[in-house]
Amino acid sequence: MDLLSVSVLLLLCVCCILLALTWGRKEGRGLRLPPGPTPLPILGNFFQLDRKDIVKSLVKMSEVYGPVFTVYLGLRRVVVLCSYKVVKEALVDQAEEFSGRGQIPSFSKDFNEHGVVFAHGDRWRLLRRFSLSTLRNFGMGKRSIEERIQEEARCLVEELHGTEGKPFDPTFIVSRAVSNIICSIVFGNRFEYNDEKFLRLNKLITERFRVTSTPQAALYNIFPEIMEKIPGTHHAGSRCSQAIISFIRERIKMQQASLDPSAPQNYIDCFLVKMEEEKHNPCSEFCMENLIMSTFNLFFAGTETIGTTLRCGFLILLKYPEIQEKLHEEIDRVIGQDRIPTCEDRNKMPYMEAVLHEIQRFSDILPMNLPHAVTRDTLFRGYVIPKGTYIYPMLSTVHYDPEQHSNPEEFDPGRFLDSHGRFQKLDAFMPFSAGKRMCLGEGMARMELFLFFTTVLQNFTLTSLVPPGEISLAPAVSSFTKLPGQYQLSMIPRRS
Repeated sequence: MDLLSVSVLLLLCVCCILLALTWGRKEGRGLRLPPGPTPLPILGNFFQLDRKDIVKSLVKMSEVYGPVFTVYLGLRRVVVLCSYKVVKEALVDQAEEFSGRGQIPSFSKDFNEHGVVFAHGDRWRLLRRFSLSTLRNFGMGKRSIEERIQEEARCLVEELHGTEGKPFDPTFIVSRAVSNIICSIVFGNRFEYNDEKFLRLNKLITERFRVTSTPQAALYNIFPEIMEKIPGTHHAGSRCSQAIISFIRERIKMQQASLDPSAPQNYIDCFLVKMEEEKHNPCSEFCMENLIMSTFNLFFAGTETIGTTLRCGFLILLKYPEIQEKLHEEIDRVIGQDRIPTCEDRNKMPYMEAVLHEIQRFSDILPMNLPHAVTRDTLFRGYVIPKGTYIYPMLSTVHYDPEQHSNPEEFDPGRFLDSHGRFQKLDAFMPFSAGKRMCLGEGMARMELFLFFTTVLQNFTLTSLVPPGEISLAPAVSSFTKLPGQYQLSMIPRRS
């Protein structure tokens, strides 16, 4: 190598070092961005993040830079919000400014900004309004959906009796029961638990949710342009998505063939009717891609988040059998053994309500929330956040905020009970997020959690081969989602 080449190489190295030292500071000074660690060119703050637990890395950064700080995920600038007060100020007090949607490359690439969840702007508003209205028409928040959940809970109990008290992994049994609720609304029918296509679909959804939180997916989210071109396990999630999309396409084709526009029977039917009404509007958002992706959104959210919460809850009861005993006592006193639970029972069962709320707080299954984005240049806590900047409102720092929850690392249903044993709401509780992007199925999800959980405990005592003291509640996967480790339990019938 000649002297000129060596000189150029040295100069490039020096420039890179200087750029690394000044890039973040310059940008922050010019835009009054929140503070944060100095990023490297292209790599951003990659070396300051633990890909196996990004949540923990970001929480540690907040201890240094404060509850509002800037971090670079590769080339992507992200503002991170920590603590209940900060997240509430953004999502609730400045709801419009923080109502944009950021993308999760490893997951949202399959949606191409279509559907309810990953769309933004007018498309998102229109699809959200339509979806909320349609779900309500088909029973969300009404007695009709309560009856569907009660019927499915009975089917679940029958399936659990089939285990004959032997140890089993509850993942897929629970997933199928929960999935059938959203199936009845979206497709117009439930599936038998042994239906092969239904079994495959639920395995795909469970796997898709798991893959989203792997270190490989985290790497893809930071460097999507590079990782997209490299073969590897980080593409497994997309393959699951494509298989789910194929299933949905097949169902839509079936329903198109039998559609009666004057009497739509489910969400897909209603969307197809709307598509026909607007077929001459070239700018209509009621198109096939939005139908497929909105259906995917509803099906995915309506299956895996509730199923995961129930699995977390069952594991917690194995860890704390004394809590299960108190729940059995309340169920026997309020409901008894001769009738099925109803939503009206919730007001008479403060301990059950407290336990369910604490399960959601403690399990914290979406610790980073879905990314938001600011819709315009936004003044927030003395900083200017440029339009389009991604925002991570860390729900984990809401649910584990020591200023809001005493001993947040402990599982304690008592935090949701007042001095008289009555259920009390807590502000720092956002399992369904908050503001304009709050989960549109929250009411139905709360109903499902109560009816499924209560019906199972009315009929069974949960036991484990592992002593309670040896049961770990640490998540097996913790990044974009927190998932419980695999475990087995036995369901011992309580009725003679």
